[in-house]
Amino acid sequence: MEEIGTGFRKELVSKLLHLHFKDNKTKVSGDALQLTAELLKIFVVEAAIRSIRQAQAEDLAQVDVEQLEKVLPQLLLDF
Repeated sequence: MEEIGTGFRKELVSKLLHLHFKDNKTKVSGDALQLTAELLKIFVVEAAIRSIRQAQAEDLAQVDVEQLEKVLPQLLLDF
């Protein structure tokens, strides 16, 4: 697959992870941050693609939140 955009910055991923850690001393390695950022990127791209396909199936010219809401349950199960 061709590269799409730059993805998520490591600083953002680190902040998101640390928001959910129970222990403030928990640390995340650079490799783990890079891997998590890549996973987030894949998830967002897949959500966009599935939303576009849903809109096309409904003969809509524009993707709306409703299409994302329709594909989100299966997307979450797939990940």
